[in-house]
Amino acid sequence: MDSILTQDYTGPIEILIADGMSTDSTRMIIGEYQRQQMNIHLIDNPGKIVPTGMNAALRMAKGDIVIRVDGHCIIAPDYVSNCVYHLLNAEIDGVGGPMQTIGETPISETIAIAMSSQFGVGNSAFRTLSGRTILADTVPFPAYTRSIIERVGLYDEELVRNQDDEYNYRIREIGGKILLADNVRSKYYSRGSLSKLWKQYFQYGFYKIRVLQKHPRQMSLRQFIPPLFVVALMSSVILTLLTTGGWITLLFVGGGYLLANLAASLITAARKGWRHITVLPLTFAILHISYGLGFLNGLLHFWNRWNDKVGKMPSWN
Repeated sequence: MDSILTQDYTGPIEILIADGMSTDSTRMIIGEYQRQQMNIHLIDNPGKIVPTGMNAALRMAKGDIVIRVDGHCIIAPDYVSNCVYHLLNAEIDGVGGPMQTIGETPISETIAIAMSSQFGVGNSAFRTLSGRTILADTVPFPAYTRSIIERVGLYDEELVRNQDDEYNYRIREIGGKILLADNVRSKYYSRGSLSKLWKQYFQYGFYKIRVLQKHPRQMSLRQFIPPLFVVALMSSVILTLLTTGGWITLLFVGGGYLLANLAASLITAARKGWRHITVLPLTFAILHISYGLGFLNGLLHFWNRWNDKVGKMPSWN
């Protein structure tokens, strides 16, 4: 909230907060802000997930530009002004920028480093790229023109995760353009424990199946590598139990990944600090294996949804 209220943008700003029926002190804190600022509005989000909250906010938003700011992030003081500039002066429909992932504890620092490395997340531009302004498939905490939102519609309320990827693909599918702008900066606070990271990336893999079913062309090769690795690993374990020579396959698959993981961990720790070397290999493995298992679980869970190209798309009313 402080990062939003200290923006250098001089035009009018309407702040809509979708609260997932929190039971901590969130609503009390927002109330304190509301007593100081007349432009802050609190919205109930009984669905308790991002897409239902976004849809509730979009139905109320009055501005010609809508900027999504998630609870785990802090935006730079010139975030709004730079987003507005790009949307008004470039032929684009949405804009975001590179995201700096940070941690507040030793474990979350290591998680943040893994989530910002190519070995950890592949070629995800907004996580790994800096110093360039390019058209992109998706961006974090985007700003959109109202016109593109009205054309594309609301968020799919089935997608607990990956709703931003799916939404940005719908924009690009109708000819819209998404800009990754180097001067649109934000900080994202990573999960604070390995168990929370596992749940997060398991859900990423799980709900990616619905995105695949709705928009096959949205997928990239990097998103298939974790489930393929998990399948190869499980198959090699089964072969080891059933055949005398199965251990060779297990050694090739498991040993190959272990060597790659250790090499990436050593290189990363050399750049970011050797104190991370003990947890980095496990963190990388969690990113890959949890996503892969989630993806495979999603294949089983959504096995009969391949003809459903709509999902839970609500109307504006």
